[in-house]
Amino acid sequence: MNKATKQISKLFAAMALAGVASYSVAADTIKIALAGPVTGAVAQYGEMQFIGAKMAIEQINKAGGVNGAQLEGVVYDDACDPKQAVAVANKIVNDGIHYVVGHLCSSSTQPASDIYEDEGILMITAASTSPDITSRGYQLVFRTIGLDSLQGPTAGNFIADHVKPKAVAVLHDKQQYGEGIATAVKQTLETKGVKVSLFEGINAGDKDFSTIISKMKQAGVDFVYYGGYHPELGLLLRQSAEKGLKVKYMGPEGVGNKELSAIAGEASEGLLVTLPKSFDQDPKNQALVEAFKAKNEDPSGPFVFPAYAAVKVIADGIVKAGEDDTTKVAAALRANTFETPTGNLAFDEKGDLKDFSFVVYEWHKDGTKTEAK
Repeated sequence: MNKATKQISKLFAAMALAGVASYSVAADTIKIALAGPVTGAVAQYGEMQFIGAKMAIEQINKAGGVNGAQLEGVVYDDACDPKQAVAVANKIVNDGIHYVVGHLCSSSTQPASDIYEDEGILMITAASTSPDITSRGYQLVFRTIGLDSLQGPTAGNFIADHVKPKAVAVLHDKQQYGEGIATAVKQTLETKGVKVSLFEGINAGDKDFSTIISKMKQAGVDFVYYGGYHPELGLLLRQSAEKGLKVKYMGPEGVGNKELSAIAGEASEGLLVTLPKSFDQDPKNQALVEAFKAKNEDPSGPFVFPAYAAVKVIADGIVKAGEDDTTKVAAALRANTFETPTGNLAFDEKGDLKDFSFVVYEWHKDGTKTEAK
């Protein structure tokens, strides 16, 4: 602690004793903002991100920290709402934090990342898959998950090569993430010669899908792809079964949540989902899995391990840069490979992973999944 910091600490201590205020000053702490939904319809995904990032912070600190400094995670709730995400980003700036793991929803991550880039804050999203986020030449924006431009073709090719439907409906929730992934799937299907009979958006938050179900019946649809999140898909699955639309559904990692089965019940059995591979099943990660379970935390969520990896990459990037300067850390991220529980990660010039794969799983009504064949 330098002389100036000691003087500040003494000042705050005196203020606290006088009953004026109570502060803690830790010059040997590097704060990381953990931004995502604490509240809202997809808060379950935020929890996956938070437990992964917090575990990484805890384990890195136990191992001695980063260049002698301890990490501290600070959670910010954006509710996966773009306007709230902008407010959160501005608060992170005002709070003087230089690193962010987040945001989660692409529609929140994109406007927040504009602020971070302008303010010199390094951001790594462990969940946002829209290609638009990293297509703008930003230097301080990274991600530890794959892109919709990869996930969409993975889904589309599986549908064409393994399911072989006659007429497909591609639905989405009109949001950046949902419509983006749905468009990528539609394009892949059409390239493969599969007929897309219906391409249509529903509104996030809707509860009654009888109109779109009737349209799909009239169009003779025998397979449905949905781009969006689990609350709407859960209702679509349940209502389709109730109304006699017997079709197979598929969705992206945004629907891979146990809450989906709580909403859809029996109708969730057999749903196809593209997800990051199950890092919790990798034998090399079993000690980490046990650490999560010891805290009664579920390590199987799709964003848990990518969030852990995001913190690990930030920490290792600071070490490789030799100092806590985000521009130099960003350069170190692009110049090196990082060993993480999700594999050895290397970034391209855009800040995307050079290598990432999505896997097609079959979802089960009890909230478990098995790899689709």
